[in-house]
Amino acid sequence: MTVVIREQDLEALVVGVTLLGSGGGGDTGAFGRMLRRRLGAGELVLRDASDVPGALVSPIGVVGATSVLMEKLPSGGEFDTAVRAVSRWAGADVTGLMSLEAGGLNGLTPLIAALDLGLPVVDADLMGRAMPRLDQFSWAVAGRSLTPCALSDPSGQVIVVDNVDAGGLERAVRSFVAHTGGWAVLALAPTPVDAAVADAVQGSLTRALALGRAHAGLEPGATPAALADGLGGRLLASGRVEEVARHLIADGGAAFGRGSVCVVDSSSRAVIRIETENEYLLALVDGSPVVTTPDLLCVLDRRTLQPIAVDAIRTGDEVLVVALPGPAWWRRGDRITRVGPEAFGLACEPQLLEAS
Repeated sequence: MTVVIREQDLEALVVGVTLLGSGGGGDTGAFGRMLRRRLGAGELVLRDASDVPGALVSPIGVVGATSVLMEKLPSGGEFDTAVRAVSRWAGADVTGLMSLEAGGLNGLTPLIAALDLGLPVVDADLMGRAMPRLDQFSWAVAGRSLTPCALSDPSGQVIVVDNVDAGGLERAVRSFVAHTGGWAVLALAPTPVDAAVADAVQGSLTRALALGRAHAGLEPGATPAALADGLGGRLLASGRVEEVARHLIADGGAAFGRGSVCVVDSSSRAVIRIETENEYLLALVDGSPVVTTPDLLCVLDRRTLQPIAVDAIRTGDEVLVVALPGPAWWRRGDRITRVGPEAFGLACEPQLLEAS
């Protein structure tokens, strides 16, 4: 199904990719404003693979510290530089784009890049949500190489990485962004569109738009359960944030923020604890795990119903905690071992919502 994005759709799309971020994925607001300026009164089509037969598609997105990214937004030249570099190395021109991850700002990145470069966008990505590591791209989980690829930073520096596994690419990315501007555009190799989507989450941006439209239709005065149902999810709690704890852990030379959020439900007085890293990962009710990654845990401001990011939640916030089904792609075979709670060092079996 072909979906057309126009100016009036952007607010819903931004909210939708934010929900798919599960509390992470970076500041979608700034990228939403960039997309609005690029799009103007025009339109952008989200295409199925069958709409662009023969296209050579590059998954593209931003990697690195999203907090630094907000201080220096992309000029647009980074997309062109990365795409041209990986095309030269691969010996084939990129003729289409798709997203690295649909959750957070990278759900919007390929749309901005497509408008800048005049390329079509395929409605697929390599995560179906937001997650922090490159080895959690669906291509890597399916045993496919992520290289060759190109990295371009805000100053115009570019490197091409080839013949390394996902772990080696992660290290190369960390080293590059640590010595440049803190972030870079990553473009993977041009890939025949059918092969590109074969091991990808398809329809992820269409889902984001549908989520955003459902969110826009919510009535703030509705019951918490009705609000969760309106998003197609399950209510875990409606109450006050009583405690937020944060600390850093070291992993392979990089530091990651770990933490937990405790919410006391206003009606049942149950205690909901949410374990966090870059995203909300695990929810426990009175000590019992109830929902885990790769399903989506979303925390909404009780008054405005806007999603609250992991790094923005504070003690005293009045919130709704809602669980949404994660991408079905991760439920097949042993894929969940790469993105379930144990992949983040949490000693817990995956707890997933019932598949619809």
